[in-house]
Amino acid sequence: METFADYILSEEDLASKMEIVYYLAKKRKIFFDKSVIFKTEIARMFLNYSKIEVDKNLVLTATLLCNCKKVDNAQDIETIHSYAKRGAEQLEEFGFGKKFCKMCEEVNRYSNSNPRERESDILELVDQFGGMLLDRPERIGFKPDEALVLLEHRNLKDKYNRYLDTFMQFVGFLEKITVGEEVETTVIRRLVKTYYEAGDVPNFIKEVVYNYGPKVDKLMEKELEHLSKEMFCSIDNPNRPLFSEETAHKIMCHIEEKTVEAKG
Repeated sequence: METFADYILSEEDLASKMEIVYYLAKKRKIFFDKSVIFKTEIARMFLNYSKIEVDKNLVLTATLLCNCKKVDNAQDIETIHSYAKRGAEQLEEFGFGKKFCKMCEEVNRYSNSNPRERESDILELVDQFGGMLLDRPERIGFKPDEALVLLEHRNLKDKYNRYLDTFMQFVGFLEKITVGEEVETTVIRRLVKTYYEAGDVPNFIKEVVYNYGPKVDKLMEKELEHLSKEMFCSIDNPNRPLFSEETAHKIMCHIEEKTVEAKG
């Protein structure tokens, strides 16, 4: 008998996958709002950029479901600390395997699950970074550079996340790409703007999957191609200096000293 897990994992079209979770949320009262779509799009872009060898379909499905037991604006510490573990238990009931459920439980570190799945490190980065970009009742959303500093020096201080450096490079890469017609803005800030302007969840899904996503993919591809050409030119140029000026000066001085010694 096909389970819900079988059904959604077999659906590889991201828009359809999002719609499936949207209707599941209404039926089973699980957490699913625009922030989930927002974070999933960040995860999708990160996977496309980084080329990390993970099952992309599995990771994006986990991004859509790992917060299924989250309570919006929860004040109770116990609720905050336990929702990921309770979510993993719910997902097991939906028919997901142990690895998938463990990945989702490790979206945060409150259950002290170890060793961590490598996919969990992706979920953690996307969940924390994405969450900091959006407004909350107690604060306005952070700028991407501010969120990165908090991610590295506060949220993940003294914690090992194998993809942190790659994720920071990814955000820096996106911050160099502008998108827009009348007013240009960076890719991440455009996603934040779309989040607030799109209205309800179904409309935000359409905006992200059919408008924002395809445009950004082309811009990312163009920027990566540009960077590749720059790297190729710097390697291929026979006249480029092999060493920096400082290093070259030290080497030349060393050669001159050796020459003087040899003549003496």
